[in-house]
Amino acid sequence: MSTYLTTEGLSERIHYDPRTIRSNLKDSVLIEGIHYFRPFGGRKILYIWEAIEKDMKDSSNVLGIPMANGEVCNG
Repeated sequence: MSTYLTTEGLSERIHYDPRTIRSNLKDSVLIEGIHYFRPFGGRKILYIWEAIEKDMKDSSNVLGIPMANGEVCNG
């Protein structure tokens, strides 16, 4: 069983602004087909919480936020 979240729901869980998720994380560290999908081929995006949580906790997979200067901030 998977837990599906909207951008706003994911924002509440990981404490990132929804705009940061949409512009910096989606398609760079959150990958379509792994971390999110578009139900019925539409525009709406649903994030898969278990996949995101697993990658956040996985010490071999360091998630970071791409910065404007090209560096990655790992928190």
